[in-house]
Amino acid sequence: MQIRKAVIPAAGLGTRFLPVTMSVPKELLPIVDRPLLQYVIAEAAEAGVEEVIIVTSPGKESIADYFQPHPTIEQRLTANGEDDLLAKVTEAGNLAKVSFVIQHEALGLGHAVLMAKNAVGDEPFVVILPDDIIAHSPGAISQMVQVSEKMDAGVIAVEELPWEVVHNYGVVDADPVSEGVHKIMRLVEKPQREEAPSNLTIVGRYILPPQIFQCLENTKPGAKGEIQLTDGLLALLQDHDLFAFEFAGTRYDGGTPMGLLRASLAFALDREDTSEDAIALLREFQNRTG
Repeated sequence: MQIRKAVIPAAGLGTRFLPVTMSVPKELLPIVDRPLLQYVIAEAAEAGVEEVIIVTSPGKESIADYFQPHPTIEQRLTANGEDDLLAKVTEAGNLAKVSFVIQHEALGLGHAVLMAKNAVGDEPFVVILPDDIIAHSPGAISQMVQVSEKMDAGVIAVEELPWEVVHNYGVVDADPVSEGVHKIMRLVEKPQREEAPSNLTIVGRYILPPQIFQCLENTKPGAKGEIQLTDGLLALLQDHDLFAFEFAGTRYDGGTPMGLLRASLAFALDREDTSEDAIALLREFQNRTG
């Protein structure tokens, strides 16, 4: 079955970007001239996703505003013959149908996904964490859809990281099936290095069957009162296969200021309209540091 819907949890406080996130949602912070959120929605649309359900929290209404038409700006650009800018302004709203669900309390990633149950319905869907920006064509979700169709199962994106950082990530215990594809036995959230079953760390892309919702409903909150997606996935594994997939592409951590800066530089260097200026900037700062 085609993956038609995506769920994007975007209810967090963005504490690592304070104080700017007191007024600007982290998901709207830019990589060059487009917000984080737009990059992941474009990746989903490329894979055939038609509807995006964004889970937000009170006070983040500007996310919805971004995806609304802006007739005053559009009329001015049209009148001035600025067609290129007009295309940029209307691009976000044309990627997919975007709807919103409000998560009133910060009760964990699993709870955020569960909030989208009614909007998703009884069909497989993709969960996308907008902090993880993946540069590649075709996109990571398109690659995952192919694996999901071939294996007729859910798929979780993973990447191999150095052992000394695995304690910062969810990790899979999995058996190789084919190149880049592993059958998941279990998942471990932020294990100590000596307890980690592998160094295949979970990236914020999941293709999941609708049965995950029942698993999350039956998942008891943890010590912080939060429902964790990892716990729901462990329950799902009892009756459903899940596969880990090492995608092609470069992941940028848009969830930290330096990660976002790194992504901005990388994207600016790759774009024809910004590459020369980006190279000049890098040379300028290289000269400063000697």
